[in-house]
Amino acid sequence: MRKNNWGEDRVLYYNAQGRLCSVLASWTSLALQDAFSLASAGRSWFRVDDLLNLVALLQDAGEAGNGARSQCQAKYAAGVR
Repeated sequence: MRKNNWGEDRVLYYNAQGRLCSVLASWTSLALQDAFSLASAGRSWFRVDDLLNLVALLQDAGEAGNGARSQCQAKYAAGVR
C-alpha cells in the first residue's frame, strides 16, 4: 500500500512480526525514475552536482581540520620536555 505520510510518498508493509512499517517509495522499485536516472541509463551512480558539492564539503572539512590539527600539535610539542 502507498500513502503520503509526513509529506513524503511512502510504501507501507507488514514486517515478519506483523508490525506495520513504512519506507520511502523512492527507496523501492515502485517509485518513478527521475530524469537523471532515465538519461544516465544506469551508467552513473552519482549526479555531477552532488559530486561537486561533495568536493566542496571535503575541501572545507580538510581546511578546518588542518588548522585544528596544527594547533593541537603545537600545544602538545610545547609540553614535551
